[in-house]
Amino acid sequence: MAAAAALLGRAAGLGLGLVAAAGGRRLLRCGAGAALRERGTGALLGAVVLCRPGGAAERCLSRGTSSNPRPKRPLTAYFRFVMDNRPAFKEKNPEASNTELVKKMASAWKELPASQKQVYEEARKTDWKRYGEQLAAYKAQLTPAQAAALKEERRKQLARRRSIRAKRELNQLGKPKRARSGFNIFLSENFQESEGNSPVAKLKKLFDTWKKMSAAQKQPYLQLAQDDKVRYENEMKSWEAKMIELGREDLVRSRRQRLKKKPAETAKQTEKAKASSSGKKAKLKKSEE
Repeated sequence: MAAAAALLGRAAGLGLGLVAAAGGRRLLRCGAGAALRERGTGALLGAVVLCRPGGAAERCLSRGTSSNPRPKRPLTAYFRFVMDNRPAFKEKNPEASNTELVKKMASAWKELPASQKQVYEEARKTDWKRYGEQLAAYKAQLTPAQAAALKEERRKQLARRRSIRAKRELNQLGKPKRARSGFNIFLSENFQESEGNSPVAKLKKLFDTWKKMSAAQKQPYLQLAQDDKVRYENEMKSWEAKMIELGREDLVRSRRQRLKKKPAETAKQTEKAKASSSGKKAKLKKSEE
């Protein structure tokens, strides 16, 4: 519950909305922190999704509602195996969680003989060929504006995937969790006892309570947030030192900031430095005279 409260707190701090739905068959992760959705339909797999207006989760929900939807990408051989065998695994392991079932099926897939895997691979190839034909027909009937929009959506999709992979890598490398705000801490401590019939109602109630609190009442939470900020900075310094040892200077904040500098800003700073240097030389020459 504390984790859920912290997540909702972050949602409030970022001005996010909440969307909930159930169902799902062909799964695709949609956006950082989002749930799994059914590809092409936007149905979510029994989860609460942080959804910024116009953001990734909202696009997932709205995608697939056009009168002439884009053809669905075929499942991989592994996912075909999972869909065929999940009921049997669930029956044999009724007490197993979804995570445990996935691990068992992944292990079974690894041990599956190549001849049996080939059956799923051939089915994938057949569907992939049909998908290519359907996709070509779909693109052929698009207007130039629609084709441009499709290309832009594809670019954004790839960017989102790169972002997800980057965040996953940082988690695997043990990057410290960001410092929490005073409101986040207040929310996590009071969410469970808060009044409300739903997480959204509780969140709204606590947000209104926080706004009405005096500076003195907020101070303990703000102090804890300041302490957490110190913790974060100390852990980040140790983590970045470790990344440098591993040859991953690209993950160190100062390095990334230098890479992100715009050429125009760099040129402006260089020009300013030259002007300052010229001024100093002129003053030195004048003093010598």
